[in-house]
Amino acid sequence: MSDTHRDMLASLTRRHFLRSSLHGIGGVALASMVAGDAFSREDAMTQPSLAPLQGLPHFAPRAKRVICLWQGGGPSHVDLFDPKPELARFAGVEIPESIRGSTRLSTMSSNYTKFPALPAIRPFRRYGQSGIEMSELIPHMGAIADDLCIVRSMNTEAVNHSPGVTFFMTGSQQPGRPAMGAWLAYGLGNESHELPSFVVMTSSDREKSCGQLFYEHYWSNGFLPGRHQGVRFRSGSDPVPYLNNPSGVTRASRRTMLDDLAQLNRAHCADQSLHPVVDTRIAQYEMAFRMQASVPDLLDFANEPKSVLDLYGPDVLTPGSYANNCLIARRLSERGVRFVQLMHSGWDQHSNLFHHLETQCRDTDQASAGLVRDLKQRGLLDDTLVVWGGEFGRTPFGQGPTEAPNGRDHFGRAYTMWLAGGGAKGGHVHGSTDDFGWNITKDPVHVHDLQATMLHMCGIDHERLTSRYQGRDFRLTDVHGAVVNDLIRR
Repeated sequence: MSDTHRDMLASLTRRHFLRSSLHGIGGVALASMVAGDAFSREDAMTQPSLAPLQGLPHFAPRAKRVICLWQGGGPSHVDLFDPKPELARFAGVEIPESIRGSTRLSTMSSNYTKFPALPAIRPFRRYGQSGIEMSELIPHMGAIADDLCIVRSMNTEAVNHSPGVTFFMTGSQQPGRPAMGAWLAYGLGNESHELPSFVVMTSSDREKSCGQLFYEHYWSNGFLPGRHQGVRFRSGSDPVPYLNNPSGVTRASRRTMLDDLAQLNRAHCADQSLHPVVDTRIAQYEMAFRMQASVPDLLDFANEPKSVLDLYGPDVLTPGSYANNCLIARRLSERGVRFVQLMHSGWDQHSNLFHHLETQCRDTDQASAGLVRDLKQRGLLDDTLVVWGGEFGRTPFGQGPTEAPNGRDHFGRAYTMWLAGGGAKGGHVHGSTDDFGWNITKDPVHVHDLQATMLHMCGIDHERLTSRYQGRDFRLTDVHGAVVNDLIRR
């Protein structure tokens, strides 16, 4: 071997090899999966699947997995889930100051001098044997009323979108904390060898009415190991960019390349520690290799019966639609993915309530209910927790011209979310609000309370799932939250 060749080999350090080979093995696209701290050496070298932390679950779980159907923008509780005849009786009349009190409102209405009551835009009716009242705008959700646990007493401190979403997903209104899906993956591990433990999909109303952004901190690993960050699947034929091999690289040659890379790492491990971020990246190369085979199968709907596709509505085969994402969420869940975060925007009806809310319900109602029905008929609903809701509700007063208000502002003092499956109490309504849907009058549920309850359904004591960071033990619920036992089926 010539001196030139020896010099070249000597300069081929492990990190240089990684840097120069990233594009060739598709790692660039997976860089978003490696934020934060690191794998252990054992993780990097072995780990076909992630095991739970020692001692978890803390007790027998009701739910093995979670699907979060996030309705970004704030669905109107007084139009959809919380019937208020008084709003109709006092339509256009000022909501009394004795009701409004010192409620914090967004800057768009904090300086209002008039607060005219605005009734629901469509009638309510009773659904199912439980007789739960819901709007005629959501008949498909109404048809599964007996499977739903409807929480009419949610409340939050947030009055703007991003802090509100961040608060629910991470337990803090400021970015930087781990998302709920990352916490579950960290605590309970991954049931799937072929897919990530935490997957995110996004969609928007077809009119693109509100322009909300989906920030990556909504599915961040925060200070948890980078392998727990949510992996975003995009719409179209290439859900994870650069996952496929470059031209001229076969699956066999990629396997050889990864094996050679592992040998380099084993040799390097003999006398010094691995660099943590690189360790995580290496592990994700292995996941990417497995996903090359699993993702195409995941997105092949050829064997889905028409009767199943019909559950989700006419948009089910349209890539990137909410209905299509709901179907993929079911397929991810049955393959063992721990947490699926499906985020849909368009519920921000400041000035288009009468037209757009109906359109938004039409686009999401059937698919949401279809997912629950599909899980149920496959025997998956019992151990899959489905959660539907947004960052807050909408004001009981109308926004816009005083004489003809045509919208509602953000409202976090009282709003509605629902749960299904995973041990949730079906056919049940928890909590209540006053005659105007303004103040909670019974059994309030704070964001931290719902987080604690969701973790409890997954077999986790929310006070005991912690991670030490900068000298403090952090948890999803911060220093708050209590399990709401009334939401859980006995």
